[in-house]
Amino acid sequence: MGPGPSGMAAVVNVLPFSSVLPRLLAVPLLMAGCGGKAPAPAAIPPEPPASLFVVAQAEDDDDWLDDEEDLDGDEGDGSSPVVLEPWMREASTKITAYTNGNTRAWDRLAMMSDRFGHRLSGSQALEDAIDWTVQTMAADGLSNARREKVMVPHWVRGKENLKVVGGRALTLLGLGMSVGTRGTLRAELVVAKDLEAIKDGTVDVKGKIVLIDQRMPPFDAEHSDSGYGRTVTGRTHGASEAAKKGAKAVLVASVTATSFDTPHTGALRYEDGVTKIPAAAVTLEGASHLVRLAAVGPVKLELRMDAKLLPDAASANAVAELRGREKPDEIVVIGGHIDSWDVGDGSSDDGAGCMMAMEAASMLQQLGLVPRRTIRVVLFTNEENGLRGAKAYFEAHGTETHVAAIEADSGSGPPQGMGIASEDQAVLRELSGWAPLFEGISASDIGKGWGGADISPLMDNGVLGISVRPDHSHYFDLHHSPADTIDKIDPSDLQRNAAAMALMAYLLAERE
Repeated sequence: MGPGPSGMAAVVNVLPFSSVLPRLLAVPLLMAGCGGKAPAPAAIPPEPPASLFVVAQAEDDDDWLDDEEDLDGDEGDGSSPVVLEPWMREASTKITAYTNGNTRAWDRLAMMSDRFGHRLSGSQALEDAIDWTVQTMAADGLSNARREKVMVPHWVRGKENLKVVGGRALTLLGLGMSVGTRGTLRAELVVAKDLEAIKDGTVDVKGKIVLIDQRMPPFDAEHSDSGYGRTVTGRTHGASEAAKKGAKAVLVASVTATSFDTPHTGALRYEDGVTKIPAAAVTLEGASHLVRLAAVGPVKLELRMDAKLLPDAASANAVAELRGREKPDEIVVIGGHIDSWDVGDGSSDDGAGCMMAMEAASMLQQLGLVPRRTIRVVLFTNEENGLRGAKAYFEAHGTETHVAAIEADSGSGPPQGMGIASEDQAVLRELSGWAPLFEGISASDIGKGWGGADISPLMDNGVLGISVRPDHSHYFDLHHSPADTIDKIDPSDLQRNAAAMALMAYLLAERE
């Protein structure tokens, strides 16, 4: 996942581009609920809440922090002002100075992306990349760098094509975990404007290939809202809903607001007890073409997908630690996911997040900022089509004391801040009060948000979840597409996002 070039224009007939509690009191708040087991997450990464990509301090979501004066405790609610202690300021100064002009995170991302390419679960490229990250973290001097075995699904795309009978071929990408067509499937096209049109029977899809033309809106800059959560339902649930009505296959308009005939894949969810039918994404231009043809008269399509699911394959989470000097058994996790889809090179989604975590731990060690608690880097495998790495990590480490978990899986646009996945007013107030420490790296927008898919099992078990929150206005231009490549990543942005992760992890791990 990651930012695209600025200033692009729309193409063809598609949507355009577009104070705080004292520290001794706060620690138990953050650590409450650790230990024990939570229900395992679903087989496909959970759909993020609608607020995931919405700025926390938007006017319609500021009930926890009415205005800036709240940070000073002047509202008469008995809260104490945030105290930024000398050790905090010193860490901020050191990290900021180290970050300026440094490009190591980008250099390493380029090395991984150019050497290994995309990293789909079950592929040798993924395993080679995991080995490289473990070796790199060990060479950086992090402790106990290792692979932790995870069995992952091994889905293979195979050859695939789509053609209008009597017309032209269209660009497509099969959806992750889709079944194949078992040869060439020929059927009439029917268009549904959205998933609801299938569910409520507005469109008769029986015996047909249905196009779900559910479009992602232009990016809403005022509310920092991509509309992804409202749009992706067609991709995730379309196949099963259409199968219930007798459809033969599903096509979805790619989940993006911007396209240069670029298809965007992603995982689908097959509902238990429902026939599995093939599903693929077409480009926005392709979807518009089909809609125009269908408006004129009957359209017949030929679809071939050789996708198949092989037996599970051995993979691993890549793990290493900056061992805590006083409380090494208390842990702050930082990480991203090392796997990607089998298109592009996965630099934005989520090679960048992995490099942020590796760089964060390495810079802290290099700067002599070894905190009281352990900072553990976890590069999760199989986030995209199974979440097996997240589940395996929780099964292995869920009873350990986790103070917090920080995930980076939103690309690497210009840094903005951090999202805090908590409803606890004291926790939100305290962490947002650290914002001045992040001003030097342009990441001072710290407020309510979501944590991330890979840390969701820990969060479900009461661990504080935090997300690195860069500008994502162009994130879905690239998401799950061949355009997700290293050239879209700005070195300075990546380094500053890594610095934001490092500083937040250090503050949480060093505090009393």
